Amino acid sequence: MRALWYVAPGRAELRQEALPQRAPDQALVRTLCSALSRGTERLVLEGRVPESQWPAMRAPLMAGEFPFPVKYGYAAVGLVEEGALQGRRVFVLHPHQDRFLAPASMCIPVPDAVPDARATLGANMETALNICWDATPLPGERVLVIGAGVVGLLAAALLARIPGIALTVCDRDASRAALVEAFGARFVTPEAAPAEQELVIHASGDPAGLLLALRCAAFEARIVEASWYGDRAVPLPLGEAFHARRLRILSSQVGAVSPAMRGRRTHAERLALALALLDDPRLDALVGIVARFAELPTVLPALLAPGAAGPPCPVIRYD
Repeated sequence: MRALWYVAPGRAELRQEALPQRAPDQALVRTLCSALSRGTERLVLEGRVPESQWPAMRAPLMAGEFPFPVKYGYAAVGLVEEGALQGRRVFVLHPHQDRFLAPASMCIPVPDAVPDARATLGANMETALNICWDATPLPGERVLVIGAGVVGLLAAALLARIPGIALTVCDRDASRAALVEAFGARFVTPEAAPAEQELVIHASGDPAGLLLALRCAAFEARIVEASWYGDRAVPLPLGEAFHARRLRILSSQVGAVSPAMRGRRTHAERLALALALLDDPRLDALVGIVARFAELPTVLPALLAPGAAGPPCPVIRYD
């Protein structure tokens, strides 16, 4: 089999490896497609995962060690060729690799109604679901999502299903307006971001977005920080009206199930729910095939560059 390895800042390569003999509790999976996580994998490609976060940043089935060389990724959709679930399509938190062995317990069946490319959103939808559990949105609240990337858009798609929510999505890229409006939300650029928002979810990955969240928050508002900055420092104005308005900033990270559901849902159950929530054809607008697996080392830097054109979630096909 062949696998993508990040080997130096800005450089990746395909390596041939021999698959070991399959254990009874493993499944042999032939990959159909996998998705790139632009924010996280950009930090990995650039070698910007802080040493203090190396253990926390390990993907479930990654190989190697940070910073390099490392085999990283967590959005693979494939067909089980041997083992439990043989003949079924599954989503696996596995790096970019054309065939792989994985614990059968980590192979989550893809619902029949969800096509391959859309199914690669599984990990991102799981993150968005966890954000919503952390945020505890209420019917009728004024909600602002800052950042119309994949996670921000998926969080907006979930929030828009709550009755009475007055939902606004903010992003610098006005081309995202149609996506936002398709989910039933209002789109604005940062200059037009509304004030007095009772719940703000920040998912832009830019410290300026978190500053905007503070400015737009209402009295006793909740700000859910869903961005991760790697080794980048983020200064915040926690003087001014921060205390007078009794604002709360809550971090959200998918590595642990939100306290609101911890003990009620396992990681596998949360991922299965995320895949079921992908049964929505509107989400096809978020994904797009951008390259073949054999081309990935060459095109990867451009695909992960800030402001890269193309679909919010780039998908790699294997054929």
